[in-house]
Amino acid sequence: MDAEIATALALTPASTVEQRTVDITTVGARTQQPRRIEIWFHNVNGEVYITGTPPRARSWYANLLTHPEFTFHLKNGVHADLAATATPITDADERSAVLSAILDGIDALYAGSASRPAFPPLEEWVAGSPLVRVSFS
Repeated sequence: MDAEIATALALTPASTVEQRTVDITTVGARTQQPRRIEIWFHNVNGEVYITGTPPRARSWYANLLTHPEFTFHLKNGVHADLAATATPITDADERSAVLSAILDGIDALYAGSASRPAFPPLEEWVAGSPLVRVSFS
């Protein structure tokens, strides 16, 4: 993997909202049409993850369950369209560990800021959030 891309994927607590924001293009579960959305990604122990706040259903997650291959678009600083595969994380212990680290990262991002969004507790994330590990081809 290109060094600039690896650096862009290796988020730190100092990474900005913009550095965490990417687009993903999935294939629609029902429509079979490409669907591009903006979303945050997270790096936990060198692994890239995508999640969403509970408890709403997410079209992107349904799309990835049906068609796990997708495109991960870096768009801030480094621009690259990366072939990727999503693996749903369903084990409760693994979900808890990963989501706890993600929430810690979000807390660090908003530390000292009055604009931190209110998030549900970890237990609700574990029970109801979409969560996928992203592997790059």
